Amino acid sequence: MALDKVAEDILETARKEADQRIQEAEKERAKILQEVDQRIEKMRRSEEKELQDGLMRMRRQELSSAELEAKKIILNKRKDILNRTFEDMLKELSTMGPNEKSDLYKKILVDGKRAINRPKVFIPKGEADLLAGLRGCECLTEIDMSSGLILENEDGSVRLDYRFETILESIWDRDMKNISNILFE
Repeated sequence: MALDKVAEDILETARKEADQRIQEAEKERAKILQEVDQRIEKMRRSEEKELQDGLMRMRRQELSSAELEAKKIILNKRKDILNRTFEDMLKELSTMGPNEKSDLYKKILVDGKRAINRPKVFIPKGEADLLAGLRGCECLTEIDMSSGLILENEDGSVRLDYRFETILESIWDRDMKNISNILFE
């Protein structure tokens, strides 16, 4: 029986040691699981932050893109309005009454004579009578051109283009910023 007692003591000691090792293993397992949970939570927060940052970046990009597109649309509309305004102004100049056009042609001719003495004058077909009888306008030629005058010296080396379209383009280019401010602000 002493042998049974010794065997039972050994078994009891082995059980206690096994229980102790199982408890230690359970503690180690719990500790490892806790560390894994912490790592997972840390990774989840990091991924969540990356996702939020990415979403914010995408929102900013989309907003920036939308603002740029809106500016582009506005600029295109302004350009269309400016082009229509130019065309309307040119049409208004071209279709003015004969008396107004005659007065304007005479003023143009006076200014042109300062640069070219005794110029050859080119005028649109059907409008020569607007300058009829004007002194210094002996060489008057009707040609197919838009409204306005073209003055040329005797040998053709100097030519002044006073067509309405050319004058308007010159003013337009020079004063585009002011024109734009007047129309859009």
